[in-house]
Amino acid sequence: MEKYDGIIIGTGPNGLVTAAYLAKAGLKVLLLEKRFELGGGLATEQVTLPGFLHNTHAVYHSMVDCAPIFEDLELEKRFRVKFIHPPLVMAMPLSDGRSLGIYSDVNKTCESIAKFSKKDADTYREVSHRYDAIMRKFIGPSTYLPVKEPLETIVQLQQSEIGRFVNEITEKSPKEVVDELFENDHVKALMLYATCIWGLEYDQTGLGFLIPLYINRAANYRLCVGGSHYLASAISKVIYENGGLVLAAQDIKRVVVQNGTATGVEMADGTVITADKFIVSSLDPEQTFFKLIGKENLDADLARCVEGWQWEQESLYVLHMALEAAPQFTAASSDPMMNQAFIYVIGYETEKDFMNHWEAVKKGEVPAQSGFNCSFPSVLDPIEAPPGFTTGLISELAPYDLKNGGVKKWHDYKFREEHARQLMETLRRYAPNITDENVLATYIATPLDHENKLWDMKKGGIKQGAYLTLQMGPFRPNEYCSHHRTPIKKFYVNGSCCYSGGTVIFGPGYLAANAIAEDLGIKKWWKVPAVADDMTF
Repeated sequence: MEKYDGIIIGTGPNGLVTAAYLAKAGLKVLLLEKRFELGGGLATEQVTLPGFLHNTHAVYHSMVDCAPIFEDLELEKRFRVKFIHPPLVMAMPLSDGRSLGIYSDVNKTCESIAKFSKKDADTYREVSHRYDAIMRKFIGPSTYLPVKEPLETIVQLQQSEIGRFVNEITEKSPKEVVDELFENDHVKALMLYATCIWGLEYDQTGLGFLIPLYINRAANYRLCVGGSHYLASAISKVIYENGGLVLAAQDIKRVVVQNGTATGVEMADGTVITADKFIVSSLDPEQTFFKLIGKENLDADLARCVEGWQWEQESLYVLHMALEAAPQFTAASSDPMMNQAFIYVIGYETEKDFMNHWEAVKKGEVPAQSGFNCSFPSVLDPIEAPPGFTTGLISELAPYDLKNGGVKKWHDYKFREEHARQLMETLRRYAPNITDENVLATYIATPLDHENKLWDMKKGGIKQGAYLTLQMGPFRPNEYCSHHRTPIKKFYVNGSCCYSGGTVIFGPGYLAANAIAEDLGIKKWWKVPAVADDMTF
């Protein structure tokens, strides 16, 4: 019988991070992965033509300047992990040839906005300063600190200017905030999309504290040089060099629970691997507690929480492209930087355009005319395509369960291809050189494809569960497990379904490592982040 100090189930970003910290702390760690490749959403694949590297899930890295893992694990210094922070981070070309841009330089963003509204430019400058302070002093470090109880959080926030502002904005919807701040409809459209890009609904209240985060991040997204999987590979090297082991293509039957304590993992072939100190699951609540632990090992309250877990109602339809030439946007005639942007917001020129699309998704509809974000990573990172060629992607908000035909409709080849053609036509209105001749090959990933490829992305969701008031903070994934510990002794959780949330932010993996180290009495070799004492603007 094989024995380890700890077993981690799932090698997505959070599983890798937990393993890296604990292996470096001297623990004997085993990671088990069902797929043949580690990394989860940190995937880079040649899905169109040889030599074209496509980031098939995570593309826009949002917390590179905040996550402690980069410094702690010396990912750049020792493993040459590098990120590009483009001058023009997010651009919105318009059909009349004009454009809006969110730059890494606040002054340049204000210059762009001033073409539409001097008042909005002045407002953005003020908001940018305020939201940057909130990120640096509160949201950034809080992402990597244990969650607090709701009342404790409210009381703490009331003690500072930043905190009082966060409390106030929390009850507002993205549309309310954007409409209060800005007057020009094009500016509103860009800011609203930037706020809702990761699934925050435009009229949703109770999660307004995310608005400063997302507007601030619109100027701070990064691209991983060489592809997103390069980051997963680097973290795995930390695990290997500290004696950890990763096993792929593993079919796990259950977590062995004896007298209320997790003691090991039983594989499908009957092999049992024991863990003396901890077991961690980075899977979603249903897989973790119903499949692996078993409902019979849960008390009624925890089982009820798992049964009530709500998945995202929105997913993504993604079209990857191998291009003979980089796009040439019509808007570049007035701003040459338009051909060098990282993220393009296409087809949404007013707030109404975006809201109409969101309402269609809620109804299970895929509009022929809609908007999306797109990117051409190899324009910024030439490694990702053969010399002279370009990689591209279109990422559109889409429903999992279609109104006409249900989820199985996504298997319909003609439907998939026809919708890809519609998206290409929309892109072509802004970048006319993206002709059929320019497109060498494509690869389509529908909401159903996401679910079939990565089992944690149930219903095609990218966050292991919706962002709702009662599924955030101390309620993510539930009130019993939000500190990454569970009622089952020695059993922990660290997936995107956990605090501090989904997408590749590394918070749940980092926090789980901290919780385990504290429970085992291990001296941390890393420095824990701290919220700024002076939380003022």
